[in-house]
Amino acid sequence: MKARKKWTVLLAVMLLAAVCLAGCGRAEQKKIVRIGHNQSTNHPTHIGLAAFAEYINEQLGDKYVVEVYPSELLGSQTDMVQLTQTGAIDFCVASNAILETFSKNYEIFNLPYLFASTEAYHAAMDDANVTEPIFNATEKAGFKAVTWLDAGTRNFYTVDKPINSPADLKGLKIRVQQSPTNIEMMRLLGGSANPMGFGEVYTSLQANIIDGAENNEMALTDNGHGDVCKYYSYDMHQMVPDILIGNLTFLEELSAEELAIFEEGFDLLNSVQREEWVKAVENAKDKAQNEQGVTFIYPDQEPFKEACMPLHDSVLESNPDIQPIYDMIQEYNTLYPSVEE
Repeated sequence: MKARKKWTVLLAVMLLAAVCLAGCGRAEQKKIVRIGHNQSTNHPTHIGLAAFAEYINEQLGDKYVVEVYPSELLGSQTDMVQLTQTGAIDFCVASNAILETFSKNYEIFNLPYLFASTEAYHAAMDDANVTEPIFNATEKAGFKAVTWLDAGTRNFYTVDKPINSPADLKGLKIRVQQSPTNIEMMRLLGGSANPMGFGEVYTSLQANIIDGAENNEMALTDNGHGDVCKYYSYDMHQMVPDILIGNLTFLEELSAEELAIFEEGFDLLNSVQREEWVKAVENAKDKAQNEQGVTFIYPDQEPFKEACMPLHDSVLESNPDIQPIYDMIQEYNTLYPSVEE
């Protein structure tokens, strides 16, 4: 595994070097701004990033050329975060779970049932008072977050056993993101956490190494998990954003005027990606149900929520710095309660 990872990073660096040599002549010494992500070209994230690239190229095309690399062309998310740290690339989309390893502040977004509703989730994430202390917490690591991207709700899906309550998870091996918070969540729910990279999930499901996973609806269709897993249960245990991070040196070297335009571009990316997300979820559900034969289940969420709440207490106790952020989110939960409430 270590050898394969080193080879992946080496290939990414070689690709970047080749692109740079070709791009320097093509762009006549313009700065090539490279953005990497792990989704397909029809994913809302890529569509949003394409809109961002077009906007920056229109506004600052005399100096910058933005290029978007989808589908892990520049390596895994972990690889791309490291490349963004060093400045080998300028931006990448990272999962919140990966960023938790750089700053404990990010663990707040991994808390199960942190947000009472999608409306509370969006309102809190749009509040700079909530996000900035977290987004800026990785500056010492050489990067910072510049905007968030909607990744919907995370739910359990399984090969052949429907999940109607936490008791149904007992004895099941469930893939989770590589985060201590997610591993503890599965322990509290009674399942067996199997942390692994997202790219390994499909073959692990096929080979019965795991019994299921947890993710949004797009995993069923874009990544083919619905070809193997036939039950998708809306327990809605997490609403975890994906994060666009930028190399700190690159951001700090932008002039005030250039930074303002990039920030307008980040807002555009956020807006387009969220609009596309709504359409993509509807399409994914339709395809999963009618083409892949996936059954959607809507269990009572309260037993799942009750089992997970001790995790809130333990995380806040171990990291009191995030208590004010947690309290602000609770205010949004009061303003935008769940429909069930």
